[in-house]
This record gives sequence, C-alpha cells and structure tokens, in this order.
Amino acid sequence: MENAPWTHTTVLLNEAIEALLNKPQDLPDVPDADPADGAYVDATFGRGGHSRLLLSRLSPRGRLTAFDKDPAAIAEANTITDPRFAIRHQGFRHLHELPPASAAGVLMDLGVSSPQIDDPTRGFSFRFDGPLDMRMDTTRGQSVAQWLATAETREIAEVIRDYGEERFAGPIAKAIVARRQERGPVSTTGELAQLVADAVKTREPGQNPATRTFQALRIFINAELEELQEALAASLDVLQPGGRLVVISFHSLEDRIVKQFIAQHAREVYDRRAPFAPPKPMKLRALDRIKPSAAEVAANPRARSAIMRVAVRTAA
Repeated sequence: MENAPWTHTTVLLNEAIEALLNKPQDLPDVPDADPADGAYVDATFGRGGHSRLLLSRLSPRGRLTAFDKDPAAIAEANTITDPRFAIRHQGFRHLHELPPASAAGVLMDLGVSSPQIDDPTRGFSFRFDGPLDMRMDTTRGQSVAQWLATAETREIAEVIRDYGEERFAGPIAKAIVARRQERGPVSTTGELAQLVADAVKTREPGQNPATRTFQALRIFINAELEELQEALAASLDVLQPGGRLVVISFHSLEDRIVKQFIAQHAREVYDRRAPFAPPKPMKLRALDRIKPSAAEVAANPRARSAIMRVAVRTAA
C-alpha cells in the first residue's frame, strides 16, 4: 500500500495565497513592504499545495517555514529543494518557537489530507478496513485502538459526544466496551464502523453512521482542538503588524474556535478596575470569511464544508 497513487487536492488554494499576500489596508503605523519579500508560515504542510504555490509567488528574499507532524508529509516536504523553504517535523503548537513579529503571514489548513484518509494503514476512514490508528504522527503517542482498549465507558462517551457532536455517544460507548469484554478490544476500522452502525439507529441522509465517531476519535487522539488554540495564541506573537492570519477549517468545532479567537482579539479591552484608563488596543481585525465556490465543490466534494477566515495583525 505504501506506493499507492493517492492524490490530494488542496482546498481554497488560490484564495488562501491571495489572502496571505494582499497588502494590509487602512493600518496606520504599519511599514509599507512588498508582501513577496516576507517570511511566511505554513503551519500545516500536508501535501504541500499551499506551500508550493506560495513559494512560486515569493521573491528571492521571501522565506517559508512549514510545520507538520505526519512523517509522510515530512517526506513530501523534503522533495522541495528551494533554499527559501524549511520544514519542521513538529505540530503547529510549536509556532511559538519562531521569533516574535517575524512572520508576514500564517496559514493554517486544518483539513486531513486525502492520502491520510485514503491510506487504509492510517486508520482514518471507515470506508477502508485497516488498523485503528488515526495518529497524525505515527512515531509517537497512543493509537485509537490502544486508547479504546482501556478507556472507561464514560470517557469514550464524553469524547464522542464532545468532539463528534454525536447524540448516540452513550450507546456507542457501551457497545465498544461490551465488545471489549466479550471478544477483546476493537482493533480495526471495519470493526468499529460496524459497532457504530449497529448502535446508531437514525442518521442524516447520505451520512455514514460512523462519521461523527471517527471524527471525534481523530480529534481527541491528536489533541487537535487544544493544538489549534495554542497555535492561534502563538500567531499573535509571531505575526508582525500587518501580517495576515488565514485559517481554513472543516467542521463546526474548529470554525467556532477560530471565529471566537478572532472576535476576542478584534475589540478593545477595558479594565473594569480602572474605568478611566485607556483600553488595551485590539490585536486583530477580521477581514473576510470565504467558502469554496460551487465549481470547486463539484470538482472536489471534500471541500464542501470548508470555511476560510482571514484576519490582519494590527500595529498594537
């Protein structure tokens, strides 16, 4: 399976790069610099679609640093020989390690890449039977199978409910534990998908019963929401005044975090203990919310749930 020709179509490719490179508008005290000369961060390299297009738009003085936890993504990144490019085998929670105010733009594409989904050995998909793994970084940490082998019913139900917004979380968790007690732990994606299908009595038309459970377990085992929150906080320090924050999310939990983060930092903060003191200035300004075009969704159905939010770092 290692050499299977899995391909990945980058979602909102041109829109994301345009958003990164557009000059800031109406920002006093921000130096007027050519965006093509800037240093940028692709916080989730994936299979490199955004990185490659961005490199093609940068000047010889431009720079790009990328992050990814997936060894397969690192192998892909290592095929890029451009001296302006550097890859770090780390999750994007390590964004804070970059120098303060060093980036002209930070891009976060929060989607799982198609090769990850389509490779049965990774365990991300209920459509293919394979080991129940789901780790982004297969060199460290617990797999989903290992966690489910010891987790209590209550823990499993909480994860599936909180991260999958699954109303049948309780019955699914009970089925997983009952199966473990009767015949041993669930170890493959096919076994888990069948257990969920048997426990979920109704589902939206066209949606596999296991969709929400697989999403929840993947988010949990990779601590995706916690990492997103850490990376967003770090972006405030890493972005220089006028620098762009561009985040593409694919489900409501992620988008809610991004939306609330931008809103929180896009307003002046008053100290109630010092009502006459000047407010702390806002750190971000929301610029845009973009969804894929009908043509993109028709060509790549996996793009249908994507939402891209764009904000600019103010001079505060």
